[in-house]
Amino acid sequence: MLTLFIIFWPLVAAILLFLFRPANSRIFAFAASLLELIASLAIVYLFDASSIDTFSISVPWIQKLGISFSVGMDGISLLLVLLTTVLTPFIIFSSFGNGQPKSHTFYGLILLMQMALVGVFMARDGFLFYVFWEMALIPIYFICLMWGGENRGRVTFKFFVYTLAGSLFMLIGLLYLYFQTGGDHSFDINQLYLAGQSLTVSEQSYIFWAFFLAFAIKMPVFPFHTWQPDTYVTAPFQGTMLLSAIMLKMGIYGLIRWLLPMVPMGVEQWGSTAIILSVIGIVYASCIALVQKDIKRLIAYSSIAHVGLISAGVFTLTKIGIQGAVIQMISHGVVVFGLFYIVELILDRTKTHAISEISGVRLNAPIFASVFLIILLGSIALPFTSGFVGEFLLINSLIQYSIVIGIIAALTTILGAVYMLRAFQQTMLGEVNQNSKLFLDLTTQEKIVLYPITLLVLVIGIYPTPLLALSEPAVNQILMIVSDYMASVK
Repeated sequence: MLTLFIIFWPLVAAILLFLFRPANSRIFAFAASLLELIASLAIVYLFDASSIDTFSISVPWIQKLGISFSVGMDGISLLLVLLTTVLTPFIIFSSFGNGQPKSHTFYGLILLMQMALVGVFMARDGFLFYVFWEMALIPIYFICLMWGGENRGRVTFKFFVYTLAGSLFMLIGLLYLYFQTGGDHSFDINQLYLAGQSLTVSEQSYIFWAFFLAFAIKMPVFPFHTWQPDTYVTAPFQGTMLLSAIMLKMGIYGLIRWLLPMVPMGVEQWGSTAIILSVIGIVYASCIALVQKDIKRLIAYSSIAHVGLISAGVFTLTKIGIQGAVIQMISHGVVVFGLFYIVELILDRTKTHAISEISGVRLNAPIFASVFLIILLGSIALPFTSGFVGEFLLINSLIQYSIVIGIIAALTTILGAVYMLRAFQQTMLGEVNQNSKLFLDLTTQEKIVLYPITLLVLVIGIYPTPLLALSEPAVNQILMIVSDYMASVK
């Protein structure tokens, strides 16, 4: 029952918002997201970490086509579902105090997107996975198009075309595997694993690229990233939070859950190429971030660098690489949400997010500056912050893979410290300028959002053991599937 509730309750709440259009729609949406969070916490309490797939349901859906409504959770899925259900109430609540009340449609679309995201992380049927994957694109498209900034039509269209094109490649790959399952054919995840592993090296390579393109665009990884900076800057802040904190995790999750076990020989053949592209993205995005004048665009490019590191770690096919990727997904989601909310508050108070036009904020808003600093330190992976745990594991895995690649990948920490600390110094320190003269410190509503995020940054960094323990059995299972297959073909 909890499994069905956690998937469909946001959909029910969204439909209620669309149909009845309550005057207090934001309160209703926030209450609905809190109920979803409570349900996910109940699952965490009842979850058996030693089990590979719990809270699972599999019932026939379109039997003639071998399609089932098959969902379940292991540790990796649970952590990403939890990330989604924790951040969604904060995203909704963050819209309360910006002086721009949103309509019932806005909050309904957020809840609809939450349902699709949870579905992606729980799907165990290839067709169902694709349906949820595409459903996640629709609400964010309308959120960006209806509430975005300047040039939102052009920017949103580019984002839509990019991601839809990638999805079509994945659909082609899924259909090809489906027809290799034999017998009555099936989209069951285990059957697709077997179908992919039965292919020749050449066929696995084609499937690798069909799936990798879809996932690489969604993350995004260089050179498939060009939609991202403009979309992040143009989207309303809540849309940017959904995209950066949760939606891009769909691509990384797809790599781990679907690509690695499905075509191991394809991964072995092309994994090094994917790592090189990811590392190029780290350096490229970091260098572009260094020269940014707009703090929102700076964070957008820093996100590309962090995702590049996560992607590279996944393709090392090591336990510490994949566990580092999982932990870093959680950390990045928490940190990037906090950073974009801080930028929203800066824009609300100063009417600009140009770095050069803001100075001396800490003199009028010391609490704001302190919270900004802690979250920023999580972004640059300072020890005892959430970013350190994942980056340490990821860089360690890459150094074991190749010392040269590991050292280059580690530039994300060094360059990240340069551009993030410089942005902090220019905006928070120094003398108060005209834009910052009346800068107010955090309100109670803003503290309710930022204090828990700050606490999460510190708690995950100081004590990451529960997250590692949750993800370890699932990571071991995926690596076992890959290693057993590789042993059988050698």
